[in-house]
Amino acid sequence: MACASKGSASATAPTRNLRPDARETSVNRAPGLSVRAKLTLSYAGFLMLAGVLLLAAVWAFLLRYVPDRALIIPGSTDITLRVFPIRSNLLRVFAPRAASVLAILLVLGLSGGWVLAGRMLAPLTRIADATRLATNGSLSHRVRLPGRKDEFRELADAFDAMLARLEAHVAEQQRFATNASHELRTPLAISKSLLDAARSDPNRDAVEVIDRLHVLNTRAIDLTEAMLLLSRAEQRCLIREQVDLSLLAEEATETLLPLAEKHGVALETRGEITPTFGSQALLLQLTTNLVHNGIVHNLPEQGTVWVTTSLRPESVVLAVENTGEKLTPQLASTLTEPFQRGAGRIHTDHAGVGLGLAIVKTITHAHDGTLTLTPRPAGGIHITVELPTTPPPTTRKH
Repeated sequence: MACASKGSASATAPTRNLRPDARETSVNRAPGLSVRAKLTLSYAGFLMLAGVLLLAAVWAFLLRYVPDRALIIPGSTDITLRVFPIRSNLLRVFAPRAASVLAILLVLGLSGGWVLAGRMLAPLTRIADATRLATNGSLSHRVRLPGRKDEFRELADAFDAMLARLEAHVAEQQRFATNASHELRTPLAISKSLLDAARSDPNRDAVEVIDRLHVLNTRAIDLTEAMLLLSRAEQRCLIREQVDLSLLAEEATETLLPLAEKHGVALETRGEITPTFGSQALLLQLTTNLVHNGIVHNLPEQGTVWVTTSLRPESVVLAVENTGEKLTPQLASTLTEPFQRGAGRIHTDHAGVGLGLAIVKTITHAHDGTLTLTPRPAGGIHITVELPTTPPPTTRKH
């Protein structure tokens, strides 16, 4: 899939730049033999070849130990020699029997090969049936091939795992589309109500209506930009470079310091140099979202956000911890879902659009990292992002 550019008008039409023939669902091919027929012919051919070689070996053995002719002396007193052509007689006897054996081998090879090929290809038939169901939209079906581990069962298990991931991805996309439609519909509906009220009441203060429309329009723009950023991060189109997470943490805290001071939240940053490989812009967005989340989800006053970076043997860790309302583990596990909002926001003017942690999760996975959310016993949440210190094999320089 091609990466969406920053100024792309839409991130929901990934096929618009594809060639017309790239949308074909099937390929027209000339008719040919089935795999089962090919395997049957292969079995029969191999059996026939083995039979011919065996009969040739027998014939060579006979030629080696049987003389061409034999002299026979009768029991009479006349000494008369009779010569019998043994090899020619043996050939007349051996040839039809060898042909009969080859015919029997051909019949056995075709019939037995057909049965054996059917048994061997039965797992592929089940996988093909599951593929057809998936093509028709039934992603809940699984192959579940029984038996011990072999190549076919590995293929079936990999196909089942792919179907499970695809089903979860489709369900997530459908849920995201539903939530996005709901989130976008709310400001649009309010805007329509304001415009209808202003039209019906010409004496209403126009400045107030404009201010409220400006707030709603800003929220809709923020939501749209967040969804575009989330879409780009999901495509994993990254230009990887060496990045120091500690510098990004300092930049994010400096940018959000006025917001923290406005709401009485203290920001504390500490840690060591934490080099990793990834997109500097996306990792800065990740860090900014975490710090912003810590400020927004905090106590009404005298709250604190701790931003820490640390280095491990094969990874770097960015940890953002904040005070706030107590959260249950069940609620914390849902905060990375799109449009999920926790309790304890100190103000509504910076409440965000409900995609902050969803974007963090997507960016983390795009960088082959792990995201962990742990509620603090005293209230608030502790969020850690662990990223590898080395680039993935596909981006290493040779």
